Amino acid sequence: MIIDEAPATSLDLPHPDASALKLTQVLFALSDEERLAIVRQLAEGPLDMARCHLSDASIPKSTKSHMMKVLREAGIIRNEPCGRGRRLSLRVDDLEARFPGLLASVLAAVPEADGAASPLG
Repeated sequence: MIIDEAPATSLDLPHPDASALKLTQVLFALSDEERLAIVRQLAEGPLDMARCHLSDASIPKSTKSHMMKVLREAGIIRNEPCGRGRRLSLRVDDLEARFPGLLASVLAAVPEADGAASPLG
């Protein structure tokens, strides 16, 4: 079930309600290295979509957009209009309420390339 909290505009994208999040969809969305890298960036705080980068610069914009869609439809990120761009944020509270400790565990289990600790745990 998809519920938007504010009146819909042509720029709004549907986001699943926290109670409708499915573990299999969340785990699938987190199973891709590039999508996981996006989640890791957003764990440090919201970002404009244009500032969110992929590790492989040769990946087409359409693929990046698809990755954002998979993360949004799984309920991991929120993608909202912000001026002329879009603002991405991690749905930490919703994920923690539905699957306690999952996000922090996933981010801690897959260390960043530079060895930095997870910002969530």
